[in-house]
Amino acid sequence: MTPKLSQKISQAPLAQRFEHLLAVMSSERFLHMRGLNNDLPFYICEFPASQATDIERLQRQLINTLQGLSVPSLGGRGVKVLEINLYDLCIALLQAREGSSDGTSLWDDILRVETEVDKDNLLELLQNVLCIEDYLIPAIAERLRAGDYDVLFLCGIGEVFPYIRSHNVLNNLQSTAKDKPTVLFFPGEYRHSLAQGASLELFGLLHDDKYYRAFNIFETQA
Repeated sequence: MTPKLSQKISQAPLAQRFEHLLAVMSSERFLHMRGLNNDLPFYICEFPASQATDIERLQRQLINTLQGLSVPSLGGRGVKVLEINLYDLCIALLQAREGSSDGTSLWDDILRVETEVDKDNLLELLQNVLCIEDYLIPAIAERLRAGDYDVLFLCGIGEVFPYIRSHNVLNNLQSTAKDKPTVLFFPGEYRHSLAQGASLELFGLLHDDKYYRAFNIFETQA
């Protein structure tokens, strides 16, 4: 698809976007990663941040509908989706780690000091205790190993900003989530230009997340 047509689909009514996503995600080309030319099977599903609630419902509908399909390339069964919400995952990681006081978790400690520290110090704290390489990616890898799935959905990108950045997640997932298609639901725009390359523009405002190794799923053909 041309970028112009892609833009029309990404801005189309939700029903039209749903039909496009369903057709792509149930196709043999997508599921078996055909025609990637050695690129990673990473896809960006961009959407306006104002539609976050609608997109959550669309994700649920996609997961249920894909599961109920009879897909020839999968032996007649449905498409199994593993959904990982980065915000929920971060909370689970913090709750599982021991805090500074007896019987408390790191999550409890953060809640206790949140109102007492300034935003910069809180950001530094979260970035340290949720280090992508040391904690987040291993936790994702564990879920991938435990799950029986055909497609990975990554969401919660807006909720974990700014202590976790989407391009850092994708960069660190390159060796972990390369065997199945990964779809990142992104509240913003995935822009390409000859002058500046490709960038993930969170909320349509932040222009510093350079990333080029993903496909815009609205430019992807079934």
